[in-house]
Amino acid sequence: MENFNINNLVRPNVKDLKPYSSARDEYQSTGTEMIFLDANENPFQTDVNRYPDPQQRSLKAELAKLKSVNSANILLGNGSDEVLDLLFRAFCEPGMDNVITLPPTYGMYKVLANINNIENREILLTTSFEPDVEKILKAVDVNTKMIFLCSPNNPTGNSFSEENVLQILENFSGLVVIDEAYIDFSEKESWLSKLGSYPNLVVTQTLSKAYGMAGIRLGICYASEEIIQILNKIKPPYNVNELTQQRALLRVLDSVKINAEVTDILKERGELIKVLDEVDFVEKIYHSDANFVLVKVDDATLRYEELIKQGIVIRNRTTQPLCENTLRFTIGTKAENEKLLQALKALN
Repeated sequence: MENFNINNLVRPNVKDLKPYSSARDEYQSTGTEMIFLDANENPFQTDVNRYPDPQQRSLKAELAKLKSVNSANILLGNGSDEVLDLLFRAFCEPGMDNVITLPPTYGMYKVLANINNIENREILLTTSFEPDVEKILKAVDVNTKMIFLCSPNNPTGNSFSEENVLQILENFSGLVVIDEAYIDFSEKESWLSKLGSYPNLVVTQTLSKAYGMAGIRLGICYASEEIIQILNKIKPPYNVNELTQQRALLRVLDSVKINAEVTDILKERGELIKVLDEVDFVEKIYHSDANFVLVKVDDATLRYEELIKQGIVIRNRTTQPLCENTLRFTIGTKAENEKLLQALKALN
């Protein structure tokens, strides 16, 4: 994007903001044993009596190696929702600016736009669940700051075509935020490989899905060093707690186990699709690059309630645009999936 200038996007008050400087920002441990009397902490050892590293350096170093990026291109948040909220707060002027989202998609984009008093311009995906690039670009004006692309998309499960994403990246002078929460289940290459080519590209990922750590709330933002610096100015100083950092680091280092679990989930996804294909009330099974499958049925509300009675909770997505009478099945363990398959056959 030749016309991209980050200084034209950042809110003036954020640009002029002098960030809070914490005790752990002003003195960084070098490994030498020191007496810390600088941060008004309780001196008695509880393993968490000290403030955490505000920049999560150890964890970022491992993520940088894993993803082949620099630590300066990473921002960590209290879940991806905090990362997304920081983007709104840094780049969108309340009551003035707008963003574009592509329903059916992750609902928090709309919620965060409303919280931050930002107009949310919704451009429906096509019937094949692809971005309607022409309509998206027509909806852009001088106050459009961000376009959100969830790929693989939730709840549809598909990855957007590279051609469509590139058209948006190359013809929009604001931020293109690609939410890759489910990328580890996809055969498609992450857009992280294009980070150096597009200064307006922001990629978000999470430890909640493939890494199995939804409970610790750890979201990741990858972007240019300039964008990360802006977000660092406004993030809370200790937004990622010590326990989260420790657990995340241990999990990220356990790549063999993570890869094995992803392989198991993909195998179980295939088995579920085979059974769903034989269920009479299933009308269509949508392609999935995620750890879930979206299915069109005869009566989504009825089938949802029938499975509830059998002790199985799925997601009824029939209220979402383009998703009438659809159910979303998350892939569980082999034992859980066996129970689901038995229940489906009983309803057949």
